[in-house]
Amino acid sequence: MQIKTLCIALAIYGLNILASQAQNTVLLEGKVLSPSLQPLENVGVYIKELGTGLLSNQDGSFSFTFPRNNNYSLKISHLGYREHEINFSTGTDFSPFLEIILEEAEMSLEQVVVNGKNMVREVKETAFPVEVVDGKGLHHTTLDLAHALDRVSGVRIRENGGLGSGMNLSLNGFSGRQVKVFMDGIPMDNMGTSFQLNNIPINLASRIEVYKGVVPVGLGADALGGAINIVTQTFEKSHIDASYAFGSFNTHRTAINAVHVGKGGFVAQVNAFQNYSANNYKVNVDVADINTGQYFPDQWVRRFHDTYHNETVITQLGWVNKPFADRLLVGATLGKNYSEIQTGARMVTVFGSWHRRGTIVMPTFRYEKKGLFSSKLDMSFNANYNLGTEQNIDTLNRRYNWFGQYKTYEGPGGERSRTLYKFSNNNGLTNTTLNYRIDDKSSLTFNHVLNTFNRKGSDELFPDDAKYDQPQVNTKNILGLSYQFRNNEKWGTTVFAKSYNQVTNYTQSFNPTGQWGDVAYQDVENAFNHLGYGTALTYFPKERFQVKASFEKSYRLPETEELFGDLINLAANIDLKPESSYNYNLGFNYWSDSRRNKRINASTNFFYRDARDFIRARLNNNQVMQVMENLGFVLTKGVEADVRVFLKEQWQAGITMTYQDLRNNTQYEAGQQTVSILYKDRIPNMPYLFGNIDLSYGLDNVKFQEDRWNIGMNMRYVHEFYLYWPSLGSDKLTVPQQVSIDLESSYTFGKKSKYQFTFECRNLLDTLLYDNFSLQKPGRNFTGKIRYFFL
Repeated sequence: MQIKTLCIALAIYGLNILASQAQNTVLLEGKVLSPSLQPLENVGVYIKELGTGLLSNQDGSFSFTFPRNNNYSLKISHLGYREHEINFSTGTDFSPFLEIILEEAEMSLEQVVVNGKNMVREVKETAFPVEVVDGKGLHHTTLDLAHALDRVSGVRIRENGGLGSGMNLSLNGFSGRQVKVFMDGIPMDNMGTSFQLNNIPINLASRIEVYKGVVPVGLGADALGGAINIVTQTFEKSHIDASYAFGSFNTHRTAINAVHVGKGGFVAQVNAFQNYSANNYKVNVDVADINTGQYFPDQWVRRFHDTYHNETVITQLGWVNKPFADRLLVGATLGKNYSEIQTGARMVTVFGSWHRRGTIVMPTFRYEKKGLFSSKLDMSFNANYNLGTEQNIDTLNRRYNWFGQYKTYEGPGGERSRTLYKFSNNNGLTNTTLNYRIDDKSSLTFNHVLNTFNRKGSDELFPDDAKYDQPQVNTKNILGLSYQFRNNEKWGTTVFAKSYNQVTNYTQSFNPTGQWGDVAYQDVENAFNHLGYGTALTYFPKERFQVKASFEKSYRLPETEELFGDLINLAANIDLKPESSYNYNLGFNYWSDSRRNKRINASTNFFYRDARDFIRARLNNNQVMQVMENLGFVLTKGVEADVRVFLKEQWQAGITMTYQDLRNNTQYEAGQQTVSILYKDRIPNMPYLFGNIDLSYGLDNVKFQEDRWNIGMNMRYVHEFYLYWPSLGSDKLTVPQQVSIDLESSYTFGKKSKYQFTFECRNLLDTLLYDNFSLQKPGRNFTGKIRYFFL
């Protein structure tokens, strides 16, 4: 009833906004033509007063919505043509249509110098420590979003195995849920297992923004160590992008992105992708015969119960650039996945039948409006609610080994815990942002994120078990307010504050009578309220040299899976406390003159993190699952660097390096008066030195006009690191040094309709690659990809 009432209230509120906007705004439509009166596509149209712009579509047309009774200037620019500026008023003499004929520039194409900044450069020049991945430059590859991020300095993607396996993202010493992930500014906290970074194709992203340490208020989340914002394709013009890839281990990956942009501002978008893999790659393990007990060390065996597949469709319908909204979109994300579970938290535990199924059914709503009630006020509102389900299926009372042998036991049971538990997390989210431009130099931003969680489920094997009726409810409210000031092109600053609120409801079991088997439950409520704050500054001593510094006191509230468990390999820990950190960053960026045949982009960032109640994963007492725990104090110091060189638009090379020193700074354990033996130890199971080297060569017009051939190499290096606390035990187990080399080659031909063929080899040297608690990843594997795109 509460949800229904809330939906009705939001609908009435939205209708009031739309009606008000229709009365207080006007629509300007225009068309840009060449001197021969031919439509010009991709012409830049910019409104200084609103601080926004767009590109003309295929027939040269564009449209903007303006508040009434104001004066505006329209700047139109296009390569090879003179810049054109039009001043107009939205008062009584307003004309709703413009036809603009551009004049050719009096210079040859070779003399034209483009000094404008693309969106990637614009984001990097903000005061925040941020790295930007140009997603469009990777659309020819078979990378997913996770492995594209794995090439960024400071970022490590750690997986439990092959395609679809559990993954953990590490950024400058923080990992897991300490790093928040967004899609178009919307938190991905409630997307479920059907929608995670390592099964989403890179073709979905236009660019990926990696914020390191300090996160803008506009993203709105309790990120402790940074954030990833995936910016998807825009609605500039109609296009189709479809691809199919086939690779080793019977891997199939399909992606289709289709967008239709109508003349009246109506848009329709469908993004669909599918992943399938048997994941039957070989691993090196020690095996004991399950019948005789004979021991066989260092055996190469195939994974035999690790099939994964998922199918996802994302749809959006609505309008863009209308009087009532810049974007008004309704849609849904629908998907399902199937995952066989081969191992526990370590490879000594083997399963042969346990599996999991999941679905995502998530309606979405998106509203954006520049000039809401006033030309100075912008608003965006996003909402979604995940109605999907997850189910654990473990009903065979067996024990397996790596040879695929098994023993079956009498009576009911399971490989880990007999269950058919099916549950829904009932996860809802709203994200509201208001931005008010005080003047040309300063602005205010307000953001509010509401995240609700209410896990409900049942198990048909145990229909009367009271534990499934116990509440698992979590509500988070995060408020943020920031002030931005940009004096000129030389310097700018941002100051901000955030309020963090979390309420968790659950039950604890107890024995009311003291008799064996007597179980009762009592309700418990935990509430947390915290205030964070910070600042970010940027300064340009020279035009192409930037210095940026930032500080933040941030908090990160425990996530629902950390509190209640994921019912696979992560155990519950309801006693987790919020973690906090004082984050400091000092960075430098350099861009060489873009007019030269040789260009160099270089950046470096020094970071310092002083964390309290640091949340980290460890093995539980019987070492078959992971559990999250608080570690009193953790100190992180490090540096990262990224250098990229471009030669004559053909050669491109880059190198990234990260060193991060995470130390246990907890001097005294709880209740102890002697210094802990682990004091100043390096945090285990966390790489501290790693990097990438990539090299690519591209050649145009190889055989046909407008064709292109690319060949590239990427090498990843991870220095050895301790698996457990180095001060415990004389045998200091380590994850060994790892070097992995990937090769790729692609050929593109066509004019408007383009076809692309790609061949890749990953882990060329077939080296043993490890991640979480030495879980092995695939060896050498090959993939071929066919892509068609029409723009």
